[in-house]
Amino acid sequence: MEITWYGHACFRITERGLATVVTDPYDSKVIGYEPLKLKADILTISQDTPGHNNISTVKGEPYTITAPGEFEIGGVFIAAVQTNGHSKKETDPRNTLFVFDYNNITVAHLGNINRVPSQSEIEALGNVKIALVPVGGSLATEKLSEVLSMLEPNIIIPMMYKTSGSQTNLDVLSDFLKTRGIDKQPDVQQSYQIKSGGGLPEETKVVVLEYQHT
Repeated sequence: MEITWYGHACFRITERGLATVVTDPYDSKVIGYEPLKLKADILTISQDTPGHNNISTVKGEPYTITAPGEFEIGGVFIAAVQTNGHSKKETDPRNTLFVFDYNNITVAHLGNINRVPSQSEIEALGNVKIALVPVGGSLATEKLSEVLSMLEPNIIIPMMYKTSGSQTNLDVLSDFLKTRGIDKQPDVQQSYQIKSGGGLPEETKVVVLEYQHT
């Protein structure tokens, strides 16, 4: 499996012989970065905002998922749970959290979560091994730490933080890293790769990905 970050909350997840997933394509005129040019079999949208729902940038006639449910597409199992937006307030847009199961390697995309999920919601996600986490989004750092304590992922991959390419008002990555006891910039990888059934660290590890142009 390979996970590549294209800025903000947009990732591509690929595995040989299985469907390719793209998450949360953004409007570069609003978010920054360069315009996206991606192709996918499955497209997931966590919320209907410019930072997460620019569907036209993704080619290939993907199966698009915007709401809660359970799906099996191209050998990938997907669980989607609504985590906020239960009220009708415009300040509380609906957010859907997605978990992708690639041969028992599970990847959770939290979207722009803004509250701590209930225990039943966490249980519905199953055993999350890799979490794509909005470290500079709507959820306060201490609440985000609570979510991560509930999920107990092996790997945390930060997303949605301030970079030189972004033009949104987000927190910087270093603030989140300090909460994990990381005082210096960790090594940055172009993508995260793991073989099916490959070894994951027993203790949670933060993996920082470099923004990739499309």
